[in-house]
Amino acid sequence: MKVDIDIHNHYHFSFDLWLTLIKSHPEFKAKRVGLFASFFDIDKPVEEVAKVVKYYDDLCNTINEVVGGNIDTFEMYLLILGSLNVDVKQLDKQKLNQFYTKSEELFLEYKPVVIFEDIHQFFEEIKNQGKTINILSNTGFIKGRTMKKFLIEENLDQYIDFHIYSDEINCSKPNPLVFQEVRNNMKNQDLPMHQILHVGDNPIADYKGAKDFGFSAHLLKYQ
Repeated sequence: MKVDIDIHNHYHFSFDLWLTLIKSHPEFKAKRVGLFASFFDIDKPVEEVAKVVKYYDDLCNTINEVVGGNIDTFEMYLLILGSLNVDVKQLDKQKLNQFYTKSEELFLEYKPVVIFEDIHQFFEEIKNQGKTINILSNTGFIKGRTMKKFLIEENLDQYIDFHIYSDEINCSKPNPLVFQEVRNNMKNQDLPMHQILHVGDNPIADYKGAKDFGFSAHLLKYQ
């Protein structure tokens, strides 16, 4: 499938990640739930743990989009663990960091699947025209620093002029501050707003957020 993104009338391109360029490895989430249950000694069926993890993943993502802030990954862990009757007062940041390190290792073993067809060729074409690219992604369980490691492994980082992740700036799309951050990081500060194109799959966070700020926007829908 080819995507109909106009690269000729735009000079800077901002890309969402999840369900725009990539999607989760089919085995990753189940593996992470298993790791979560064993690492924190959760005495519940793995199916129950999986339901709670998905509930808080979806809820925190929605809260971030509605409020425009960013719920920290470790806060998400604690919400899940509290809901599963784990005594979170017995935990400390070091323990949470240890789990995140193991989770990151698992993520890079079961790497996301690139769903954007011919992405290297597409990015190459943009860069060959002297144009610029950024990644703009809301994060949850997976922090921005981990996404950068993945993009380096996929040889995609070479095309990206800068990255913006919600956990690193403490706000989430569609908050206009996120799109302002794109503007602030651009080398060409004189570029007209309509020549900046944000591409994403979420009609509110990506499309409406970018349009309301003044950027052009492309809503990507895979069949």
